[in-house]
Amino acid sequence: MNHDSYTNEYIAEILNSVKAVAIVGASANDVRPSYFVAKYLIDKGFTVFPINPGQAGKEILGRMTYAKLSDVPEPIDMVDIFRASSAVPPIVDEVLKLKPLPKVIWMQLTVRNDDAAAKAEAAGVKVVMNRCPKIEYGRLSGEIGWNGVNSRVLSSKKPIMRQGFQSFGVRVR
Repeated sequence: MNHDSYTNEYIAEILNSVKAVAIVGASANDVRPSYFVAKYLIDKGFTVFPINPGQAGKEILGRMTYAKLSDVPEPIDMVDIFRASSAVPPIVDEVLKLKPLPKVIWMQLTVRNDDAAAKAEAAGVKVVMNRCPKIEYGRLSGEIGWNGVNSRVLSSKKPIMRQGFQSFGVRVR
């Protein structure tokens, strides 16, 4: 996998197939990027599990916060990592111990660890690095264009309605 460039189809397939997202490094601070990404994903109908040892047992955005991934009581489809690139290898090791195995490990903007990505992919887990699911969802659904941003996606097709606030779903072609 070329992690310098992802096709719209690859990103759309991921965003359309995952339902439960664990956010490692979730913050209770409403000005932190992890907070508003969690809020956005919740508003789009995703089930979000905040992971933050310092907030474990408390709620973030009305969702119980867990200390580690293995504490989450339900299967996780995607792990979204809001931690430094150097913190990724032990997180990937924790992900690979989960049963069932999540479908995707997503590393946020500026987060990249090629060795950890190769290890995850060797185990059958898809990887996205240095991208934000909130931005990608908005871009591929056309929502980002509501603010005048060029999403590089143009379609005359009728939107697919999804569960959640103002959600038109992710479409490619």
